[in-house]
Amino acid sequence: MTTVGIISDTHGRLQPEALAALAESDHIIHAGDIGDPNILLELEALAPVTAVLGNNDFDEYGERVGRFAHPVIDGVRFLVAHYPRDVKITFAGSAALAPGDPIPQVCVHGHTHVPELVSGPDARPATLVLCPGAVFRSRGDFPRSIAKVEVEDGRVLSARIESLAGDAVMEWGRRPS
Repeated sequence: MTTVGIISDTHGRLQPEALAALAESDHIIHAGDIGDPNILLELEALAPVTAVLGNNDFDEYGERVGRFAHPVIDGVRFLVAHYPRDVKITFAGSAALAPGDPIPQVCVHGHTHVPELVSGPDARPATLVLCPGAVFRSRGDFPRSIAKVEVEDGRVLSARIESLAGDAVMEWGRRPS
């Protein structure tokens, strides 16, 4: 089983609580508005990182950080973009997918600073659409938060958005024991 830690909207500030919340991650996804290349270095000290550019990011991250990312982690296809509109997949396609690209199982976005965990018909054709919220200036009366997705052998087992204190904000699936 692989734990994917998901973070967004750090805006150049990575509190120790956020690092602690992601400490057990096998892979980390940053959904944009990173704010400082050192943030990625700190996260890479914990696990491999996939990151995308947000509206407050510039080219200081080099070629490895673009507008979209399509990591496959433990056989699960992810689509990562900063804007929610870029991970919405319709019959007309998606800005983040080329014709013939495989459909992602988990679509991740940032930008809103509001946690979101969508499944079922509203997520289709993906299994899940999620926003981890924000670790800097959360909105909508939500706490500062991150997300964790458990994957294994091409299957999404569970997803959880949690406060930096570890309290569940939203959950999907059954957490492995």
